[in-house]
Amino acid sequence: MLKVAAILLGLPAALAQNSTCCQALQGAGLAHVLYPNSTEYSNRTESYWSVSAQLSPYCIVQPTCTSDVVKVVNTLVAGASCSSTKFAVRSGGHTVWAGSNNINDGVTVDLGLMKDVSLDKNASVASIGPGARWMNVYAALDPDGWTVPGGRAGSVGVAGFLTGGGNSFFTARKGFACDNVKNFELVTANGEVVNANADENPDLWQALKGGSAANFGIVTRFDMFAFQTGNLWGGTATYNKSATAEQIAAYVKWTDNINNYPDGSSIIFWSYLPAMADIVILAAYEDTQGDEAPVGFDDFMAIPRIADTLRIDSHKALTDELEQATGYRDIWFTMTFANDAEIFTKIVELNEAFVNEWKATNDPDFITQCMFQSIPTVFSMHSVERGGNVMGLDAVDRNAIMLLFNIAVKTADEEAVARPLLRSYGEQMQEFAASKDGLVDWQFMNYADAYQDPLASYGSDNVEKIRAAARKFDPKGVFQTKAPGGFKISRVGTGAAGVEERDMFGNVGAEPKTAANLSDA
Repeated sequence: MLKVAAILLGLPAALAQNSTCCQALQGAGLAHVLYPNSTEYSNRTESYWSVSAQLSPYCIVQPTCTSDVVKVVNTLVAGASCSSTKFAVRSGGHTVWAGSNNINDGVTVDLGLMKDVSLDKNASVASIGPGARWMNVYAALDPDGWTVPGGRAGSVGVAGFLTGGGNSFFTARKGFACDNVKNFELVTANGEVVNANADENPDLWQALKGGSAANFGIVTRFDMFAFQTGNLWGGTATYNKSATAEQIAAYVKWTDNINNYPDGSSIIFWSYLPAMADIVILAAYEDTQGDEAPVGFDDFMAIPRIADTLRIDSHKALTDELEQATGYRDIWFTMTFANDAEIFTKIVELNEAFVNEWKATNDPDFITQCMFQSIPTVFSMHSVERGGNVMGLDAVDRNAIMLLFNIAVKTADEEAVARPLLRSYGEQMQEFAASKDGLVDWQFMNYADAYQDPLASYGSDNVEKIRAAARKFDPKGVFQTKAPGGFKISRVGTGAAGVEERDMFGNVGAEPKTAANLSDA
């Protein structure tokens, strides 16, 4: 019948089957199934932050609650109409690379309608839907004087941020944002709703803290430890790039002083802005206790500024300020290096060489960032105190700095040229750090691009923890094979060629499993 329908409609059989899959989702009682050429479909596609991620699924399905997610999973995984249909899962849609949270020729599960935020003051717990963005969270909590350690840009989505680790203004006090998740509610590939916390499924709880939900199922609620807070002090400051040496010296000193001043947050980046037609130094400073320009910032405050927005303000207002331009195709690269001024300086020099090379032959409407954030050992100490995560930073025994190196361009042709060029410069940065015995083998998942392998950087013990949890909660490997987006444990260590025979969880030496033989798993 499917082939007959395809002939009558003039559609290829595969397309007809996937159209039937979308109809099956509607038939399962899901009210929000969006089709191409509809306004709603276009609006959701255009709401992805990076244009690179704006793909064309056969349809977009928007569950509104956990029971809806169960219907979605059961239909996509077990429904006959969807047997050959792959799918993607999208929460905030802020991950930049194509295929991370969207799909061509498949179904995108869009959690954007699941964005409720509630606060239990007696338990000091905020319950947050996976489709919320941090602007929603802070808007709900700020008026009552409460907050959680979350994203520092309001448009970033909650789910990817938390399951990728999550660095916040409060990390030096409370560990990474993922360390502040008391409980994850998750729908597994067989449609079961499970909770993961310190007492119930603690292996999954730990694996979800940095291991990405893409390996286990779909998180439908995050219960986070909340706390009372007042306004913060902070904002942004702009400097001429001639202040580079002073900024680097101040930042290296800052990184080594975080143990003594855990209430501060400082992010420094060298950014090419088209309006300036040059690189400027931008800095985001925050004091989480609301103390104005405390002594921990003295070295930064002594450097002459072009402008600043420093003031006492709410958590939400300060994160609303740290937004980046939309409408670009974004290419990212991340690495981590020892807190060393010589390595820092070389990276800034290579960034300027990259900008000059790109600017010489391309459209001047582009943006770059060469952004630095402290990763001192105290961060992972807090992680261990709070039950542990799988990011592996507890194995790093020296203060370090994390780099996000990126470019935002306008066209697909420019993206195709910029991607290998940016990667080449990034690898030069790594090579220099390694030559100075300063390359730290750790990549932050939230900043990694598709060609990087952040899970592998967590270390073999943590890789096995993630792999074991994936085997336990998704034994047929549905999320490894039928939902290709995100960083998969099955792809750890395969490299570009991926020539070793591995099973669907990435174990070497086993017969590879595919979506076609999942029933045999």
